[in-house]
Amino acid sequence: MNHPETALPTLTDKLIARKEGAIGWIIFNNPARHNAVSFEMWQALPVVLDEFARDPEVRVIILRGAGEKAFVAGADISQFKEKRSSEEAVQAYNAAADNANKALHECPKPTIAMIRGYCIGGGTAIAVGCDIRIAAEDARFGVPAGRLGLGYRFMGIKRLADVVGPSFTAEIFFTARQFTAQEALQMNLVNRLVPVAELEQYTLDYANTIAGNAPLTIASIKRALIEYLKDPDKRDLELCQKMVEDCYKSADYREGQTAFMEKRKPVFKGR
Repeated sequence: MNHPETALPTLTDKLIARKEGAIGWIIFNNPARHNAVSFEMWQALPVVLDEFARDPEVRVIILRGAGEKAFVAGADISQFKEKRSSEEAVQAYNAAADNANKALHECPKPTIAMIRGYCIGGGTAIAVGCDIRIAAEDARFGVPAGRLGLGYRFMGIKRLADVVGPSFTAEIFFTARQFTAQEALQMNLVNRLVPVAELEQYTLDYANTIAGNAPLTIASIKRALIEYLKDPDKRDLELCQKMVEDCYKSADYREGQTAFMEKRKPVFKGR
């Protein structure tokens, strides 16, 4: 079934947001710079994520890059002279990037990175911030901090290590080289690897599979995974348990049982 597309206003035309049925799309739209993320794009990302999070029609969010060359090839270095010209400016820039990555990491709805071409530096961080990463065979990954003399803060390292483990994280940072999509699959940096021509349809089919499942169940799993990645003494296990109980109290739970008995596909409403 084809769904009408709805465009959402954003803070910059370099970040496009649109809704298609149960799918929210976020498109990094800076193809002249391989979709490098500008300060304004960092600012816009949490706003769009929050809007999709509050929209009951949106059940899955897909992030992608515009064009055919890149997902995101890091931060837009052309802005550094202006946006990182003083200690205060650096702090403001870092705060915008941190807020964007935190919003992505803690988004209550499932997120999928659809990766084609370059996924470098901040692009790798954005991909790692998503729940699922589906890559085309031409994808390239890397964190070049070691070749640029950059310091990399703890949270960014932790989030990568939470996905691929400490040893592969060390390899990625120590070598500062680019890794092929096949290498990324071997490191568990990506969940699925598909031919370039199949990437968009495969990702959309995957997203629609998730969107067809019970939203309250998906939300409870997402919250549990967010809490799992926190330090044990900071986990909100009471919230996790409440969300489990809400599933059993929901109309969707009754619908799921009825559909199973009637041997039909359930129609979940998220309540």
